[in-house]
Amino acid sequence: MQKILTRFKSNPDNKEQLNNARFPIYVVLENIRSLYNVGSVFRSADAARIKMLYLTGITGFPPRKEITKTALGAQDTVPWYRAEKTPPLLKSLKKEGVTIVAVEHTDKSDSIWREPFLFPVCFVFGYEIEGIDSETLNHCDCAIEIPMFGYKGSLNVAVTCGIVLFEALRQLHEQERKETATVRG
Repeated sequence: MQKILTRFKSNPDNKEQLNNARFPIYVVLENIRSLYNVGSVFRSADAARIKMLYLTGITGFPPRKEITKTALGAQDTVPWYRAEKTPPLLKSLKKEGVTIVAVEHTDKSDSIWREPFLFPVCFVFGYEIEGIDSETLNHCDCAIEIPMFGYKGSLNVAVTCGIVLFEALRQLHEQERKETATVRG
C-alpha cells in the first residue's frame, strides 16, 4: 500500500491538490437537502483526502453560494461527481472492488467501533429524516452506525461523515502500521 498518511507542508494550489495521492475512500451523499451540510462534507472530504465524493438524488452541487459558504474552497479541491441515481453508481463501484457501507441505523447495522473497513471503501449517507433509500440499501455490503448515548439518537449528517471518515483513516493507518511491522519483522 502506498504510504500517503502525511500532511502537506504547505497549502498546494487547487489544481495540485486534485492531483495528489488520495486515500481509497469514497463518499456518496444521497438526497441531502441542506446545502450547508453538503459544503461541510466537502470540508471533511478535503481534510481526509478522499478519492471521490458523489452527489446523488436531490443533493445540491456546486456552484451554490450555500455550499461555497461552508466548503470554504474545498469544493475546488475535492474530486466530485454528480449522479442522478445511487444504485447504478454503487454497482459500478462494486465492479471496481469497492466495499459499500451504509451509514444508517438498521436492524443489521453494527457499531463503527466493531466493524473493520475493507479498503477501498465507499460510505453512503442519506437524508437525515428518511435515511438512505431502501433500493440503495440493497446494494450495500453492510451498515454501520455511531453508538448514541443521548436522548436524540442521531447526529447531523455532516458531523457523522467527519467521524466516519476519520475512523476510516485511523483504521487505514493501523493497517499500514501492521504491514510495515510485518515487513520489518
